[in-house]
Amino acid sequence: MELLGILLPVFFIFGIGFVGQKTLGLDPKSLSKVSVYLLSPFLVFRTFYETHFTHTHVYMFIFTFALCFVLIGAAYLVSFIRGYNQCQACGMILASAFMNNGNYGTPVALFAFGAAGLDYAIVLMVAQQLVMCTVGVYFAAKGSPDSDGFRSALRAVVRLPIVYGAFAGLILQMLPFSLSKTMSEAIDLVANATIPMIMIVLGMTLANISIKKLQMEKISLSIAIKLGLSPFIAFLITLALPIDNLLKSIMILMAAMPTAANTTIYALQYGTEPEFVSSATLVSTLLSLVTLPFFLYFMI
Repeated sequence: MELLGILLPVFFIFGIGFVGQKTLGLDPKSLSKVSVYLLSPFLVFRTFYETHFTHTHVYMFIFTFALCFVLIGAAYLVSFIRGYNQCQACGMILASAFMNNGNYGTPVALFAFGAAGLDYAIVLMVAQQLVMCTVGVYFAAKGSPDSDGFRSALRAVVRLPIVYGAFAGLILQMLPFSLSKTMSEAIDLVANATIPMIMIVLGMTLANISIKKLQMEKISLSIAIKLGLSPFIAFLITLALPIDNLLKSIMILMAAMPTAANTTIYALQYGTEPEFVSSATLVSTLLSLVTLPFFLYFMI
């Protein structure tokens, strides 16, 4: 019941977007641009500006990228076997390789492991954000109907302001002065609006999905990778890293999280199977109510 108490606020925000779309008929793609180009850069900037990195953090970044590329390889293999085209393969990657360890994973980590677990979870969230705004955007753009291959995907990554927000945060952290209190408060206001906006846009997108159009075979394959293979691969990776047991547990827990809500934003932005990606996000999030307690039982 306590775990459900952690998850209910997430579904509440989904519901706001869902009801809003059903009653107001807004344009999810326009709002997704607001979250990607105006809000997210400030969230990433604040995170990189306030985080002081150590050797342990390097291992956490290595873990995040290694897990991502193994899952991408698995998604590519499934896509090849099933004969998917480029757009479908990129949609499978978006639905399978990126986990929701921000507005979902961090509160679960806090509930399960306390403040120490939350500290680790936040850094893993930073690493995941970096993966999402580079690798995730690359495949979202590559799968776009308007894509001309590698060059257009690379241009999409270069143009994304989230990347520059991360670099700006790192650079300012190394300078011998700090942001003023009023400027920090202004950045906080914008950064704090990012996650709710992403969740609301996801709810709006889900409101446009017809149950009759759900691609159950593809969703089942993506969920098998995301909720089944991902935590197993994470466990194998942690065996090779010189880290403490608490961090290993947090890494496996984050890998067991459902599909990231951000993938719906990027799929919608570039037209890369947005209905399939958002459906996989919804179904994997619902199924995580069953799978997460299973993993927590063995890790706590």
